Amino acid sequence: MSPSTPVPTPVVFVHGLWIHSDSWRNWADLYRRAGYDPIAPGWPGDAATVAETRQNPAAVGNHGIDDITASYLRVINGFGAQPVVVGHSFGGLIAQKLLAGGHASAAVAIDPGQIKGVRPVPLAQIRAGLPVLSRPGNKKKAVSLTRKQFRYAFGNAVPQAESDELFDRWTIPGPGRPLFEASTANFSRRSPAAVDTGKHDRGPLLVIGGGRDHTVPEVVARAAHKLYAGSRATTDYRAFPDRGHSLVLDHGWQEIADFTLAWLKRQGI
Repeated sequence: MSPSTPVPTPVVFVHGLWIHSDSWRNWADLYRRAGYDPIAPGWPGDAATVAETRQNPAAVGNHGIDDITASYLRVINGFGAQPVVVGHSFGGLIAQKLLAGGHASAAVAIDPGQIKGVRPVPLAQIRAGLPVLSRPGNKKKAVSLTRKQFRYAFGNAVPQAESDELFDRWTIPGPGRPLFEASTANFSRRSPAAVDTGKHDRGPLLVIGGGRDHTVPEVVARAAHKLYAGSRATTDYRAFPDRGHSLVLDHGWQEIADFTLAWLKRQGI
């Protein structure tokens, strides 16, 4: 690379609970064609493939929000420039923490996991979290979804056949600890789900909500955006009314990805 050739901006994709990092493959290819340098690391304990991760669920158990954030920070510290961080579900919560901590130039939080201060707890969200939260012992364990549970939590806005295909292709065991930490965040003074939403000296943030999302209902994503009202930094919001929690994985993924690329271009990134 010659001295005059611009260095591509790194982009870190952060997956959410129950989904393998390989699910970002289409996004990474699209971002690479747009001139970025994307990478999609897994959470602590994730293996290189879906099959390998499923074979050793104990490896992902008992990792919490701070563990996951620290693992991505180690990746970021290896870059020569601050990356853009794009996260889905709990990955959206992690993206907000990394941005607020000064470790990212911008962040996109898609259907983001509930940060401290968010008040709405819709019934759909409670039902989606029951596979983990119904048993206190799951806090230190890895939990897998059934095909039926995935259909409710992720695939409710797509045909049954597509939901089943996404389940077979991308789902992995997920640690229960992050869900317990997020669900009790408003009762904890030092919750790992806390984000400094009042910072003025951070990069731009885009929050995206899905109108048919059961796992992170759109009212929850919108409430997270409202917590940033006291910040002078750019904080934008966009809802996709007909999309569920599978919006970054399913047949309509490119609509979301194209919107995030256009938003980054508007920010000059």
